[in-house]
Amino acid sequence: MKVSLLIRRLSIPEFTTNAPVLVDVYITAMGYSPTIRDTRIAVWRRNSQNPGFTSVCALLDDQVVGVAYGFYGSPDHWWQHQLRRGLRHKGGPTTAELEIVQNYFEVAEVHVMPGFQGHGIGRKMMFELLREQQRAHAILSTPEVDQESNNAFGLYRSLGFYDLLRSFRFDGDLRDFAVLTVELPLKETKTH
Repeated sequence: MKVSLLIRRLSIPEFTTNAPVLVDVYITAMGYSPTIRDTRIAVWRRNSQNPGFTSVCALLDDQVVGVAYGFYGSPDHWWQHQLRRGLRHKGGPTTAELEIVQNYFEVAEVHVMPGFQGHGIGRKMMFELLREQQRAHAILSTPEVDQESNNAFGLYRSLGFYDLLRSFRFDGDLRDFAVLTVELPLKETKTH
């Protein structure tokens, strides 16, 4: 039997209906406690109402093995307030940074199930997610890891993402994050 990978855009109704399955991918991929499931489902459904909302999933023989979604950045969003705080703290924002935070697509979530990571699924989802976006940049955050030695950093760097903030702590989270950005549209680059 041949295994068939499909990267599929989801309509907002499809996303909200399937949010429990999609959140399960997130919880498994991140190693989070299942106790956050109901809260995350509600948050993801709320996020689907943001302007510019776009979502994709990766299906492997009809099994969901990946999910990614995002929406237009907005001065009204908590996340942009956090970005601006971080940029001020490091002495900015510079003119270039200000232009980025005024015109970006926020990649809110990108997750691939363990066992399927490192096989190009995240890359394919990112290209589909960011295809035809009407913003000049995409921005995302990812937990810091020593020497960027994980699949997530490898993916983002291969797509051309560069540092906007490093070792940044979002309010209410004790972990350090890298905030990365890239100009849109994505350019096809060779993988390592």
